[in-house]
Amino acid sequence: MSEDEIVSFFVEDLQVGQSASYERTISEADVREFALMSGDFNPVHLDEAYAQTTRFKGRIVHGMLPVTFVSTVLGTRLPGAGAIFMGASFRFKAPVRIGDTVVATCTVREINLPKGRVTFDCIVAVGDTVVVEGDALVKVPSREAPEKAPAEKA
Repeated sequence: MSEDEIVSFFVEDLQVGQSASYERTISEADVREFALMSGDFNPVHLDEAYAQTTRFKGRIVHGMLPVTFVSTVLGTRLPGAGAIFMGASFRFKAPVRIGDTVVATCTVREINLPKGRVTFDCIVAVGDTVVVEGDALVKVPSREAPEKAPAEKA
């Protein structure tokens, strides 16, 4: 996805039940780069021999990696540009493995028009298996009251 593919909705444009998704197949490089960026070098993610001794019987993807695709949906697809992530709660239901294709979907649950806040139901799935579920609260720009840019210094 490139910058010119990012969509943008104002809070007035959103409707309860509206949804958008993002799909990605998790690669070895994704897991290694996420470990480097996050500092999470837990061997259950990086060391197959160690991971074989765990209840997962093999390596699993960092739980937060698929959650980042919720942010992808909210920041680039629905509501898109200008959205500000205010909070979230997630529950991890099943592991994700390298090579799995995950689909993150966010659905508008509630719109607080006066405050410009929207609550989304969020799921991340691998096939028919929900691997992460939760909700997110997002501040969405309004057509009626655009965000004020800080005054430029002279």
